[in-house]
Amino acid sequence: MNYELGYIDLAIIIIYGLILLGMGVYFFKKSRSSEQFMVAGKSIPAWAAGIAVMSTYTSSISYIAVPGKAFDDNWHPLIFALTAIPVTWFVTKYVIPHYRKNKIVSVYSYLEEKIGGWGRLYAALSFLLFMVGRVAVILYLSSLLLTSFVDTDIGTVIVLVGIVTILYTLMGGMEAVIWTDVMQSVIMIVGILFVSYVLTAEVFARPEYLIQKAVDQNKFSLGDSDLSLGSRTIWVMVIYGITENIRNLIADQNYTQKYSSVATEKEAKKSVWIAMLIYLPLTIIFLFIGTALFSFYGGSEHILNEAITKGDEVFPFFIANELPIGVKGLMIAAIMAASMSTVDSALNSSATVMFIDFYKKYFKPGASEKNSLKFLRLSTVIWGVLGIGFALLMIRAKSALDVWWQISGIFGGGILGLFLLAIYNVKITRLQGVVSVVFSILIIIWGTFARDLPENYSWIECTIDPILIGAIGTAALIGLALIFAMGNKRTKKVKI
Repeated sequence: MNYELGYIDLAIIIIYGLILLGMGVYFFKKSRSSEQFMVAGKSIPAWAAGIAVMSTYTSSISYIAVPGKAFDDNWHPLIFALTAIPVTWFVTKYVIPHYRKNKIVSVYSYLEEKIGGWGRLYAALSFLLFMVGRVAVILYLSSLLLTSFVDTDIGTVIVLVGIVTILYTLMGGMEAVIWTDVMQSVIMIVGILFVSYVLTAEVFARPEYLIQKAVDQNKFSLGDSDLSLGSRTIWVMVIYGITENIRNLIADQNYTQKYSSVATEKEAKKSVWIAMLIYLPLTIIFLFIGTALFSFYGGSEHILNEAITKGDEVFPFFIANELPIGVKGLMIAAIMAASMSTVDSALNSSATVMFIDFYKKYFKPGASEKNSLKFLRLSTVIWGVLGIGFALLMIRAKSALDVWWQISGIFGGGILGLFLLAIYNVKITRLQGVVSVVFSILIIIWGTFARDLPENYSWIECTIDPILIGAIGTAALIGLALIFAMGNKRTKKVKI
C-alpha cells in the first residue's frame, strides 16, 4: 500500500539525513585515536550514554511492531520492559563493577580470562554474525516502511539509508553514535508523544468514548497466566524478558560499549538505570498507541482500508491519513531515527570487536594508532556493506521476523550461556565447553526448525513458543556444563 508524502515532509526527511552527515563530519575532527573511536575517550555524560542505550533497545521493529502487537492482541510486550528493571539491578550491582575493574572495552575479552580463548573466539564470531543479521533486518523493515510513502525501489532505499549510517558512524566513531542517538531519541519521543496526545483526545472524547471498546475486549491484559510454554503466556514473556535483557546488558557489545564510554563506575551504573527508566514508559506509550488505534478505528467515523490485514500496517496508515503535513515527515524521520540509532551502534560495536578480538589479538598486537584507526573505519564499512547486502537478500524472504528469530536464537543463545558460566566461575575443560556449546546449538536448531513436521515425525516436533528458543539453548548449555563441572569436582580435573 502506497501513501504520498508532500514536499515539506520529504524536505524534513532529507534535512534530517544531512544533519546526521554533518554531525559525522563534526565528530571526525575529534575521533583521532582508537580509544576515541571505540569509547569516546570515556568522556560521555551518563545521561547521554543512557539515552543511547535506550535507543539501541528501541529500533524501527519496536516502533511499528509494538503498537501492531497491542492492536492485534494485548499488552504482553510490557512484561519484557518490566523484567528489565530487576535485570538492571543485577547488572549494576554485580556485573558493571567487574567490567570496570578489568577496564573491559570488548566484553568478549572477559571470556578468555574465565573460560579460555576458545570461548572468546566463539562469542566474538557469533556476535559479528548476529550483527550482520540485525543490521539486515532493521534496514529491510525500515526501508519497507519508507517505500510505502515514497515511490522508490526498496533496494535503492536500503542502500541510501545504509550509506548515510555508515558515513556518519565511520567518521565520528562512538561519539557520533551516541550524540546522534540522543538527537534521534528526542525526535522519536516527541513524535510518539504527539501521536499519543492526538489519539487520547479522540478515544476518550464523549459521546462515543471509543476507549471502552478496548476495555471491553480486554486489550489491556498482559496475557494468560496458564503454566504453558507453547503459547504467549505471562510466564513465557517473563522467561523471555529476563533471558534477553540479561544477554543485552552483560553479553551484547552494543550495550556494554556504551556504558563503557563514561568516566566512572558510578556513571556507568547511572547510565543503565537512565536507559531503563526511559525505556519502560516509552514501551507503555507504544502499547497505548496500538490500543488507542484499535479504539480509534473501531468507531463509526474512521475506517481502516480493507487492504490492511495485520496490526503492523495500522500505524503507518494512521500516519499517512491522520497526521498534518510536516508532522507526517517528522514521524517518518522518527521511525528512520529508531532504525539508524540501532544500525550505527551495531556497526561501531562490530568494528570494535573485529579490532580488539581479532586484529590486535591475532594479527597486529603492536599496531600503531594510525593503523588501528584505519582498521576500525575499514571494519565499519565492511560490516555496513555486509548488512546492506543481506538486507537486499531479505527482500525475497517470506517473513523477516522469522529470519530474525532464527538468527538471534542460533547466534545469541550460546553467548549468554558462556557469560553466565564465566561470571559464576564454573570450572570446565576446553573440550567440555565446546561440547556444551555444540549441544546448545543443536537444541536451538531443533527448536527453530522442527516445526509443522509430517505426522510420522510429530514426536520430535518442537511446540515451545519460538521466542523461548534462545532461553532453552542457554539453559541446555548451562545444564550440561554444570554436569561436567560436578564431575570435574569429584575427579579434581583442572580447567584448561
